[in-house]
Amino acid sequence: MLKTYEEKIETIKNEIRQIGEIVLKANKTSLKALKDNEIELLKDIDLSLKRLVSKSNEIDNMIVTTLALYSPEAKDLRQMVSYLKITNELVRAGTNSKTFIKTFRKSFSEELDEATILEYAIPLQKAAVSALEITLGMLDEYDEKVVEESFNKVLVEESKTDDLYAMVEKNILKLISKNQELSKDYFNLLSSLRRLEKCADRATSIANLIVFAHVGGEIEQ
Repeated sequence: MLKTYEEKIETIKNEIRQIGEIVLKANKTSLKALKDNEIELLKDIDLSLKRLVSKSNEIDNMIVTTLALYSPEAKDLRQMVSYLKITNELVRAGTNSKTFIKTFRKSFSEELDEATILEYAIPLQKAAVSALEITLGMLDEYDEKVVEESFNKVLVEESKTDDLYAMVEKNILKLISKNQELSKDYFNLLSSLRRLEKCADRATSIANLIVFAHVGGEIEQ
C-alpha cells in the first residue's frame, strides 16, 4: 500500500534536512577550527560533494514520483517545486563550503597577517553558520508568521556576511600593497572567504523558497 501524501512529504523533508545538516556540520567544524586557530583541522572535515549530489538526485526523483502518484493542490505543488529547487541550493552551499575549507587551509600561513584575517574570517563564518541554521529550522515550521520572521533573520545574517567581506577585502588589499610577494596567498584567502559569503547567499535563497512554499508570491533569483 502506498504511503499517504503527507508521509511522502515528511520523508522528503527529512532527506532534505539530512543534506542541510551535512553542510551545516562542516561549517560549524570549520568555525571551531578558526576560533581555535587550528587551521590544519580543516583537512579532517568530511564533506563529499559526490555524496551530496547523489542524495540530491535521490530526493529529486522522490519528488517527481510523488507528483506523478498524487495530484497536489496549489499550495502543495508550491511546496514540491520549492523542494526541487532547495536540493540544488544545498548542493551549491556544500560546494562553496568545501571550496572555502580547501582553499583557506592551503593559503593560510604564518607568513600572513593571521590576526587581521581571523578578525574577519571568524564572524564571517559565524554569520554563514547562523544563516544556514535558521534556514534549516524553517523546514519544520508551519506558522507563516514565524516563517517570515525567520526569513528576516536570515537576511540579517546574509547582510552581515556582505559587510564583513567588504571589510576584509579592503584590509587584505592593504596587506597586499605592503607585501606583494604574498599577494597570491592573500588573493586565494580572499577568494575562499568570498565562498562563505556565497554560502550565506544560498541560505537566503533556500529561506526564500520556504517562504514561497508557505505563502506563495514570486521566487526571488
